[in-house]
Amino acid sequence: MLLLPTAAMAGADGDIVPAEEFNINMRQISLREGEFLWQQGVMFFDVNTIEIWADGYIPGATYFNIRDWKKLLPEDKNTPMVFYCVNRLCEQSVQAAHQVLELGYKEVYQMPDGIYGWRMSGRKTERP
Repeated sequence: MLLLPTAAMAGADGDIVPAEEFNINMRQISLREGEFLWQQGVMFFDVNTIEIWADGYIPGATYFNIRDWKKLLPEDKNTPMVFYCVNRLCEQSVQAAHQVLELGYKEVYQMPDGIYGWRMSGRKTERP
């Protein structure tokens, strides 16, 4: 029987030390939850490429894939925000949401089905 250590270890060519844990809680939401939040006026951030964004985005969503994205964030760190990208295979919105959580924001959501899921379900989109 092989026994594995209970903590992950990192160290490459140096001493073996416990790996850092990523303890930021981000809530993933369904399209239905996303639509409810959208109807409530919650801020949505589109983390897609400019080409995908130009093809249609959730009405009122802010294009987030810019260099100075921190300027787009609200002052109030309790403001609910939803991040999405293209679909479940895209990790850009997960990364963006984690970065925002690391800045101390509390109500950060990520919608894995993204803009493709939103469109395929017949929900409204708009173009620039």
